[in-house]
Formats: sequence, structure tokens, C-alpha cells
Amino acid sequence: MRLIADDLSSCSALVVDANPTSRSILISQLRDFGVGTVAQAARAQDARRQLEFRSFDFVLCEQHFTTDAMTGQDLLDDLRRNQLLPFSTVFIMITAEATYAKVAEAAESALDGYLLKPHKATHLAERLHAARVRKESLKEIFQAVDAERFEDAANLCMERFESKGKFWLYAARVGAELLLRLQRPLDAQQLYKAVVEAKTLPWARLGVARAQLDAGQVAQATSTLENLISSDGSYADAYDVMGRAQIELGKFDKALETYKMAATLTPHAITRVQSLAMMTYYAGDHKDAEPLLDKTVRMGLDSKMFDPQTLVLLAFTRLELNDRKGLQRCYDDFLRLQERQSDNPRLLRLTAIVQTLNLILQSQFAASVDAVRQQCKTIRNPDFDFESASNLVALMCHLATRSIQLDEVDAVINMLGMRFCNNRSLTELLAGSAKLHPPYEARLRDCQTKVLEMAEVAMSLSMSGNPTAAVKNLVLHGRETLSARLIDNAWQVLQKHGAKIADAQAIGEEVQELRRLGGVSLASSKATLGDPKRQAGGLALRTGTRPPPERMVEKYKAAAATQSLSLQ
Repeated sequence: MRLIADDLSSCSALVVDANPTSRSILISQLRDFGVGTVAQAARAQDARRQLEFRSFDFVLCEQHFTTDAMTGQDLLDDLRRNQLLPFSTVFIMITAEATYAKVAEAAESALDGYLLKPHKATHLAERLHAARVRKESLKEIFQAVDAERFEDAANLCMERFESKGKFWLYAARVGAELLLRLQRPLDAQQLYKAVVEAKTLPWARLGVARAQLDAGQVAQATSTLENLISSDGSYADAYDVMGRAQIELGKFDKALETYKMAATLTPHAITRVQSLAMMTYYAGDHKDAEPLLDKTVRMGLDSKMFDPQTLVLLAFTRLELNDRKGLQRCYDDFLRLQERQSDNPRLLRLTAIVQTLNLILQSQFAASVDAVRQQCKTIRNPDFDFESASNLVALMCHLATRSIQLDEVDAVINMLGMRFCNNRSLTELLAGSAKLHPPYEARLRDCQTKVLEMAEVAMSLSMSGNPTAAVKNLVLHGRETLSARLIDNAWQVLQKHGAKIADAQAIGEEVQELRRLGGVSLASSKATLGDPKRQAGGLALRTGTRPPPERMVEKYKAAAATQSLSLQ
């Protein structure tokens, strides 16, 4: 059987199978086809490590492993969820199960092929051939995605979908994902609905919910998800999106139950256990959060799927437990992470938090106060985000419980509250970081009320026929607070009433500058857990990542070095 390319000598493959005989047969068959490099793994975890740091043209993976609780499907889901499987990789699942449920599951997972045991070499060749035909057919789309020409890629997908050309369904799924990335949720919603009308597929129904959520239609998204879950209670991605919707509504107790269900369905999915651990912590149950956070670290510290904020939360719980050795392990783990990502500004920033926690536990209060003061100086920086705010609030609470209060603490808490308490969900998350010290918690909640009052005053001015006064009022308070809500409201007033506003162009430039200074984006007004790698239910659009500005990296390196000296 001839494959698309006669010469596969430059191609690489990974065979994942616990049975050495089966593994040997597959390796031999691939080499007979002319594949140049063939690697192997006996466990799904070992395969994941290889796939995280290396790309393959082909992956042949066993569905079930007798000595491993993680399945081939778990591996595929984790890789897709975390953008670790390029479009160009052909993934073939191999199994002895031929039930309808398993075949349907494979189709839903958008597998490139599903091979039943026992198989002949010709059967494998046919699967590889068919998969490579699809990859070749969609090559132009994938090349546009790789080059980050997302508009072009989306247009190509729409053309393929509308013409019902070859692999139009897969093109529609990629196209909808691109539209979401381009912040066109209503267009994405229409495309997903068109797919549902053509073929009622769970991923398309989930896509409708994701698009509704991105468009701010949270109630509609929740209803769509409830219907999807009621018809397919084992669709784990639906629980991921439901949890996200519930967090945006500020319903943390419901989100916690949802994440528990997702983690129960896929107990070996690092990101789902991670979400459950974080949600448990932010819901205020630090005692139950500690073992979940610890489990996540043990499962995923060496994985690209791991979010280091998990390690920070674990360090906070260990400080509360006065676990000196446990906290030191957290710090040592951060040093290991830094060895692999020495130029990651977020990692350096989070390491500084854990270093400060270590100082507090060692009763080095003067050094810990200095460290917190250094962080307080950055609260108006564009790169100071919600995660930084919640960690700083938690640090100041730990100092307060030890009767150590900075002179500037009231001003800092007020600034953090006014900047980040833009809606109920963000306020609840930030206030949750202050549970150890109720006065700070109450002050943060008061800030949300003040922000809402400022927004309402401006909206009243606009509705009474004075949009100029409204936008100037919002710009004034936006500059004082860097509140994403006030700055966005100013932008919305300009867009709606620009023709009636004197000096609209100059004010617009000022608002854009405020958006830059405040780090205001679509994501800044939404509550999320940690640093999400991929929106639940979506295809991974794997592209190159740009390095962080050297200026930012050097700043955090200097801060980390200063605190490291204090620990010695």
C-alpha cells in the first residue's frame, strides 16, 4: 500500500503499547513502510513526557494499559486540551474493543484513525494513508494557523464548510475555534449552530455554549450546557465549560461540584485535578485543598500542563499548617521549574511569592515586610494582573494575622480592590484570598460597590444626554483606579456617542492609553483559575509563542535575586 509520500525516511513515529510483542510488531511495520525514526513508550505517562518536548509525524497508541490507570484516550485528551499535539501529527488509537460506544468515542475525539486488534500491516497502512490525505487536504488551513494568519485560516475554513468540500466538518470545527480566538463569538456561534443543524454532534453543541459564554450570554450558555450534560453525562469537556460559566456567575459552590464531576470522570487529567484543587482553595476550604494541590504537583510538576499557581496555593496552605519542610519543598520545586524556564516573568514573579512565604515561616519578618513592600510598588504596572493581586492580598493577610501591618496597607488594598473588583465573580475570588483577615475582605467588597456607583453615575450622565461629561468622568476615575470596568465603559460610550462628544479623537487616544496602562483586555474582566492553556471543549490551535520583553524578565530576576540573598 503506497502512502502519500513515497519517501518517509524523514518522518518520525512514536509507538505506545505496554505489550513488548505488540510494540515490536508495530515498530517493524512502520520501518517496513520506510519511517526513518521510531521511538517507543510502554506507559501513557512516558509517552506524554516525550510528546510534550518533541513532535512526531505519527503516534500509534494502545487504548488500554494493563499496568497503567491512564488510558490512551486520557493521553489524547490531555495533549489536545493543552495544545501539545500539532495538527500535522497523525494519531491512531489501537484497541481490541469494537463496541459502538468505543467507536463513537473515537469519532468524537477527532482521532485520525481507529485500528482494531489483531490487524494486518495493510490495515495500518490504510489508516495512515487516510489520515495523511486529510492532513494534506487541509494543509493550507494549517499553514495559515502556524503562521498566525488567523483571519485567512478562518476564511479558508468557512469556504470549505459552505462548499461542503472534503473534510468540511473538521474545517468547520477549526474555523469556529479561530473565530473565537479572533473575538468573534457571535460568528462562531452561528457556525457551531450550522454544524448542529447538519449533524447533531456534542462538540458542536458545546461550541455553541462556548461562543455564548464569550459573547457574555452566560444564562444562555448555562442552559445549553445543562441540556448537553443531561443528554451525555460523561462528556467531561461540558463540565469544564459549565464550571467556567458558574465561576463567571460567582456561583463557586456549584463550580466546585462541577469540577469534582469532571475530575471523577477523568481522574488522570492533570488540568482537571488542577482546576478542582484551585477551586477548592478559592472556595475557602484550604484544608481539603492541600491534598488536592499536592496531588496535582506530584502528577504534573514535570508536565507542560502544570500551572505553577497551583504550587503557590500549596505553599500558602503549608504556611497555614506551619509545615516548614513542605513549604521548603514548594520553593525547591520552583527552582526546578526555573531551570527549565529561566526567562519566564510569570514564573519569576510566583517564585518571589513563595520566597516571601518562606521568610514569614522562618520569622524573618523584616525581610518579609521588605519583600511585600517591593511587590506593592508594582501594583499599577500594566503586567500586574489579577493573579498577582490575589497573591499579594493573601500575603498581606498572613502578615496581618501575625500582627504585622504595613503603613501603606490600606491604600494598597483600596487600589487592588478598585482596580480588580469589577464584577461579582472577580470580587468573590479576590475577597476569597483575604479570608484570613476579614477587615481586608470587607474592604475589597466595598470597593466593588464604589466601582459600580462610579459606573452608574457616568451612565446616568450619558442617558440624560451628556455623553461628554460621562466619558470624561469615566476617564478621570479610570486613570485613578485603572479599573477595567470603568475604562471599558469609557470606550463603549465613545463608540456609541462619538459624534456627540467634543474632542472624541483625543479622548479615544487617552482611553487606549489607559487600556494599555491597566492591562485591560477581554480576559481581564473574566474570572479564571490560574493560567488556562486552552478553552475547554476547543481544538488546540498550536502556534509559536513570542518571548517576553527582556525588560520584564530582568526586573523579576533582580527581585528574585534580592530575596534569595535574604533567605541565605
